[in-house]
Amino acid sequence: MRKLSVWLGGAVASLALTATAHAACDVQKPGYELTGDEAEEIYDCLKADLQAGYQKGPKRWISEDFVKDYPDWTKASAFPAAPGFHGGRFLVTYVNAIGADEYLKYKPENVTIPAGTRIAKESFAVNDDGKVSRGPLFLMEKVAAGKSPETDDWYYMMVVPNGAPQAVNVMTACSECHMENFGEQGGLGYPVEDARIR
Repeated sequence: MRKLSVWLGGAVASLALTATAHAACDVQKPGYELTGDEAEEIYDCLKADLQAGYQKGPKRWISEDFVKDYPDWTKASAFPAAPGFHGGRFLVTYVNAIGADEYLKYKPENVTIPAGTRIAKESFAVNDDGKVSRGPLFLMEKVAAGKSPETDDWYYMMVVPNGAPQAVNVMTACSECHMENFGEQGGLGYPVEDARIR
């Protein structure tokens, strides 16, 4: 049985997001007590609704194909991982073909992720009462060197569960946290070790 650890302090970005309850997937224990298998069962219950919700409506400044295509990319987590960032949500990570080989090495340093890499992280939360809610889709795109030096050439975006793009301060809500916590990894916050695809 895999046990998940949830870190809830420090660099959790506080974002006012729409979290949609999903009673059919509720469990009888708090999220921090879930095993990997139990988290996967919740994800299986939510997956179709999560992905359908993210697809709704116009994406405005976010590329439509980014949101449409990610479910067909390489899955980088064996089960929903809860590293504690992104508001303590469980995350399921997908990486496109351009960056999948490099990402799946999970290198702790000297990471050279190619421009054009796109990463999508589906999310959901389980509160202390076992209530499940859908979370946003977190998106990252590696752009050409020098295009966005203040974010180490990463673009960060987010789509809320109803499909609307969410405007966020990418410096304080995304980039600063990624670079402070994962700077040696090229800004990549990998799934926790026991959730990584090997």
